[in-house]
Amino acid sequence: MTVQSPTPFPHSPHLPEQVSFQRQELGVILGLYGRMVAAGEWRDYGISALPDVAVFAIFRRTAEYPLYRIEKRPKLRARQGMYAVIGSEGQVLRRGHDLAAVLRVLEKVRPVE
Repeated sequence: MTVQSPTPFPHSPHLPEQVSFQRQELGVILGLYGRMVAAGEWRDYGISALPDVAVFAIFRRTAEYPLYRIEKRPKLRARQGMYAVIGSEGQVLRRGHDLAAVLRVLEKVRPVE
């Protein structure tokens, strides 16, 4: 009896690659998220993995627009940095190469009621 190694799924040319957060990046983001939930500031989140950007959206209430979006855009790695925090009206609050440093802007900001 011969044992065959498993055949990997073939890469489909029809499915575009997606940008996503790695486990370490999610650990940093969820650490901040947990602190803000405990403080009563945030209540819900959503994650999107798209062909050119990964987004972690933060909500005060479930049925609202996001208060903040944490974005990862690998194409901007060599320029201003692939991580960004975007405010509710589309303004870039901070952008950079180090995720933890970029997220510090959210430790200081209090959302407007």
